[in-house]
Amino acid sequence: MGNTVAREDFEWVYTDQPHADRRKEILAKHPEIKALMKPDYNLIWVVVLMVLAQLTAFYLVKDLDWKWVVFWAYVFGSCISHSMTLAIHEISHNSAFGNCKAMWNRWFGIFANLPLGLPYSISFKRYHMDHHRYLGGDGIDVDIPTNFEGWFFCTRFRKFIWIVLQPFFYAIRPLCINPKPISRLEIINLLAQLAFDVVIYYLWGVKSIFYMLAGSVLGLGLHPISGHFIAEHYMFLKGHETYSYYGPLNLLTFNVGYHNEHHDFPNIPGKSLPLVKKIAAEYYDHLPQYNSWIKVLYDFVMDDTISPYSRMKRQLKGEVKQD
Repeated sequence: MGNTVAREDFEWVYTDQPHADRRKEILAKHPEIKALMKPDYNLIWVVVLMVLAQLTAFYLVKDLDWKWVVFWAYVFGSCISHSMTLAIHEISHNSAFGNCKAMWNRWFGIFANLPLGLPYSISFKRYHMDHHRYLGGDGIDVDIPTNFEGWFFCTRFRKFIWIVLQPFFYAIRPLCINPKPISRLEIINLLAQLAFDVVIYYLWGVKSIFYMLAGSVLGLGLHPISGHFIAEHYMFLKGHETYSYYGPLNLLTFNVGYHNEHHDFPNIPGKSLPLVKKIAAEYYDHLPQYNSWIKVLYDFVMDDTISPYSRMKRQLKGEVKQD
């Protein structure tokens, strides 16, 4: 079962997040980075191909034995589903069509959401912008676990279960920490998703629906790609709240591993973040970094000093503006 970890609360800090100041410094020294602040139109075609790939998979699994439906849901469907959530992350930053066509990005996010089975895109956009503006903000940033998560998931076995249940905590946590009124676009996202799910069930049956939903749940739970959830902001080293990953899984995740770079420049598409790191290498090379998300998951479970409490948290001051 493991021993109870020593940490009994979050790491409260009373300084601003480092990303805004570093962005100003980097742009003053490397103004050419501004040229990277433009849409990634290739993202559109990649997302369309991913949706088509999942539609093909829905058709192919409809007559398989259940054991093979489960197998392909984890081996293939989970990778596509998790990758699609990170495409939606890119779209939430208006990377597909640019800031001047913000609504095009919202509609495209709803389209990208379809093969996940559950409505996600519009709500994610609303909460993710808070995560960038108010990183670690108490009661605002829902990327921070609840006190219950930190208190209960405090042994090796319980931390393992916490990783398995990650998609459920990410779905429930906003309702506990920072509930928001339901928007018109969220209702549209829900209705579009329900209509899509009904069509898939009508055309190909329950196995295709199971493959779709199981792929999303498994892909966001105990899965190598899910190491990014912990790698991004969990404090393996005291004083460091954002970490980058430079391993091969960035190829499947739109370079979300370049996370320091992403928080410094959230309006630069993932495709260009390696170039940001190359241009401003003196700012990034010395920062703590990972090369394996699987090792991050293993270390999180096995290190008794790390738990859901291992996050920096801030008491926000002044006016807070949310989407």
